[in-house]
Amino acid sequence: MTVLIREAKREDSNTILKFVKELAAYEKAEHEVLATEQMIEDSIFSEHSSTKAIICEKDGNPIGFAVYFFNYSTWLGKHGLYLEDLFVSPSERGSGAGKALLKHLAGIAVANDCGRFEWNVLDWNKPAIDFYESLGAKPKSEWLGYQLTGEHLTALATS
Repeated sequence: MTVLIREAKREDSNTILKFVKELAAYEKAEHEVLATEQMIEDSIFSEHSSTKAIICEKDGNPIGFAVYFFNYSTWLGKHGLYLEDLFVSPSERGSGAGKALLKHLAGIAVANDCGRFEWNVLDWNKPAIDFYESLGAKPKSEWLGYQLTGEHLTALATS
């Protein structure tokens, strides 16, 4: 199988949203997707966006995507690459597309002198966990992820 990994373009906004919805369905969280095509276009492809996306194609057809951004480690004194989402169409899983996407992202991290490349995975997603560990990735054992959203985010901001 030959896949092509390319930088996403504004015209890919609908494709990205399609993959986001497929990922949400896989995670049984379709009801949580609020994004629209216009929101994807405005947030990823605006002039000042810090978010990037790549598309994985096979024979000219999109079969996966990844969205990422650069974060920063004060301890390392370097940027890191944070993978927000990665999705490969179910029919293409096991074909090497996921590894190609991760390899491409690792290359971006190395080219940008990043000190780390990190992401989250749901604790029940054993196929993904096994795949990531087969590449040498290790789970973070001491850190718990936290987030503020919706009314709690607004309440803190306005308190």
